[in-house]
Amino acid sequence: MRRNLRVVAVDCFPDLIKRMSGQDKHRRQKDEPDDWATKSGRKDELEDAMKQIHGGDIYDKQIQLDFSVNINPLGIPERVEEAIYKSVRQCVHYPQINAQALCEETGRMLGISSENLIFGNGASELFMAVIHALKPQKILIPVPSFYGYEHAAMAAEGEVVFYETKKEEKFLLTERFFKALDADIDLLFLANPNNPTGALLDRDFLRKILDICREKEIVVVADECFIDFCEDGYSLLGETENYRNLIVVQAFTKIFSIPGVRLGYLVCSNENILLAIQRHLPEWNTSVVAQAAGMACIKETDFIKETRGYVKKERQFLETELGKAGFTVYSGQADFILVYDQSLHQGKSLYEYMLQCGILIRDCQNFRGLSKGYYRIAVKKHEENIILLRAIQDDTNSQKVQSKMIRNDNRENESIK
Repeated sequence: MRRNLRVVAVDCFPDLIKRMSGQDKHRRQKDEPDDWATKSGRKDELEDAMKQIHGGDIYDKQIQLDFSVNINPLGIPERVEEAIYKSVRQCVHYPQINAQALCEETGRMLGISSENLIFGNGASELFMAVIHALKPQKILIPVPSFYGYEHAAMAAEGEVVFYETKKEEKFLLTERFFKALDADIDLLFLANPNNPTGALLDRDFLRKILDICREKEIVVVADECFIDFCEDGYSLLGETENYRNLIVVQAFTKIFSIPGVRLGYLVCSNENILLAIQRHLPEWNTSVVAQAAGMACIKETDFIKETRGYVKKERQFLETELGKAGFTVYSGQADFILVYDQSLHQGKSLYEYMLQCGILIRDCQNFRGLSKGYYRIAVKKHEENIILLRAIQDDTNSQKVQSKMIRNDNRENESIK
């Protein structure tokens, strides 16, 4: 039964059927990996699983401001909040089993077929369902990127290959990436915009990737969970009818500030892939509260426009001020900023110093492709951004005072001599 399901799920790609069913793996045998590649072995899965570090770890710390999670600084829209409150009375009933009403309304608002939509308990559940459904034997993940792809990929019985972008190119994907799209790759995770860099891929570059992957029968899972924050972002939702190997994942979590509700969706035009994914999701996987919130969220188009303008203004403000403070700033298009800072702040790393100030930022040294000194800082309300910058400025002023005192002491010592 399981093998038949795997074959049906990907019948639009004959060679991929063989690879996923173990009939023809045609793997390249190499003594050394390509210079862009690192591989994840199965023997260290347990160790890797213990390193599931994300933002939002506020429960065992004294936190006043959380800059580690990337949710909308404008908060939950009023009508969404009202819908959540009202839905509580409906919690005595089971939710609609496949969120059919929500699928239909979302499809109407996005201009896509509701039959191409599947909702899940956040994007993370959908990533895992894709892996369980397709069982790819070789998965490609550009890094640095969201850890959730690797976490989902570990559920497969195959190999995970990481394409390492370069620091000197600001961790951006370039045309060299096309060479990594080998015929023996089964599935590609691709974030747009990327997390933690916030970098956007343009339309032509995305279409080139899709063309190569369609030719080489690679399933593309495009994560667009932050695209609603981007004024210039090109969504691949409109490309799903043209590319039956494309799965687009979006979420209401970030843009509507409801990470505690858990609601995401995927879009794909391949009915067999959709069927396989649906079979790997539990029944009633989206709650009454989540479906009610989603019905309200999908109508908040003006709120999204307001958010884009606000986030852009505050992101540019933060980038400028952090640059003045001596940080290396990687400009992006999302609601967060990647920075690099190796200096000590009162003898502590930036993460430890900010924690001392009651401010939580995301330490990015556990991202593949990054190292100690990289941090992700969320874009928040202006008054909150000011508090963050003042904490940094206070430390800078303290260092200047200490430096001046040391210079004065040195002069006094010289005069005594």
